[in-house]
Amino acid sequence: MLPKIRNVYNEYPKTFWTLMGASFVDQLGSFLLFPFFALYLTRKFSVGMTQVGGLFAVFAISSLVGSIVGGALTDKYGRKFITIFGLVVSGAFSIVMGLVTSIPMFYLVGAISGTMGSIAGPARQAMVADILPEKQRAEGYGILRVSANLAATIGPALGGLLASQSYMLLFIADAISSGITAVIVYFIIPETKPETPEDEPEQSLVESVGGYSLVFKDYIFMAFIAATMLMTLVYFQMNSTLSVFLRDVHAIPAQGFGMILSLNAAMVVLFQFWVTRRISKRAPMMMMALGTAFYALGFGMYGFISGENVFILAMVAMVIITIGEMVVAPVGQALVALFAPEDMRGRYMAFSGLSWAVPIAVGPLGAGIIMDYYDPNWVWYAAGIIALFSVSGFIAIHFKSDERLKEETQSEETVVQAAIAHSAD
Repeated sequence: MLPKIRNVYNEYPKTFWTLMGASFVDQLGSFLLFPFFALYLTRKFSVGMTQVGGLFAVFAISSLVGSIVGGALTDKYGRKFITIFGLVVSGAFSIVMGLVTSIPMFYLVGAISGTMGSIAGPARQAMVADILPEKQRAEGYGILRVSANLAATIGPALGGLLASQSYMLLFIADAISSGITAVIVYFIIPETKPETPEDEPEQSLVESVGGYSLVFKDYIFMAFIAATMLMTLVYFQMNSTLSVFLRDVHAIPAQGFGMILSLNAAMVVLFQFWVTRRISKRAPMMMMALGTAFYALGFGMYGFISGENVFILAMVAMVIITIGEMVVAPVGQALVALFAPEDMRGRYMAFSGLSWAVPIAVGPLGAGIIMDYYDPNWVWYAAGIIALFSVSGFIAIHFKSDERLKEETQSEETVVQAAIAHSAD
């Protein structure tokens, strides 16, 4: 096992591993707080899931604005500065959110936090694409997933301990982790933004923002984003609705939900890299369809579980969901990097944020309305149906985009091989 780990480590540059370590520290703080967010809001402010969904919508829309601005700033000013700025601001607003005592003020702080904190997202994703050649990106994003899920394995358990003392400790811990990550990025990680050729004029900020019009014209990419939105609409219910559903409908407490999330995270830590290596040579859109089909089965299953074994069945459903997650997560991120021209990676990464922002804006709100006024099981029936629409979308895109993606992959491999030959000379 140790020689295999050493070989994997040596396959990737040290800068990549430093970035993974910094991401782990930041994500640990996020997973201390985020899994308990809906529980905190319903208990602290005595609101229903509809209002929680409304808050997620505000946060998602503001995050999209921040991400779009951040994508343009990333391509204009570089990855490092924008990453540090986002970490510092998001850490500060974590403290502010913990101090807010009214739900209207929480909405306002959430909007500001979402805008400012999301500016760094495209920069960090672009760093991975900058550091790694195309052949390693799916595996690289898979390792990023392992880092995130290692944090998700530890975070909920620590978060549960802190929350039992005070929810404010969760916000403080999140802020501290963001601060530590900012220090690591500042002192250790170099700027990774590709240099603009000397004969090519530097884009102004207005031109950089205007470059989003080119993203809109990439119709295959836009179709991919639309299918990913449907998939994410389903997946995000795990982070917003599932905890309250299991508590209110099946009497599974927060500790039980933490165990379910820890199972998800532990599976990713143990098997993500193995799964990624075995699907890396498969048609990427068909892998997206396969993983989303697992989502349809796993999330749909929550609408049918009942009886004395409900907790075991909830765990089984999470195993199915996690298999799908291990397939779609690294492939989806690598696809965005593959679609994006080198000088537009920040903007493509930012635009891919639509696949998260729109589902976060409408998903928890819609699920909250169903939870509060109708049969809660319909959240999961609908999730299964929506996931199947997403599966159909990825299959259709496969037949439209296969040749294009193949051409782009071959073109990028040629550039990478030429760079290696040049450095050898």
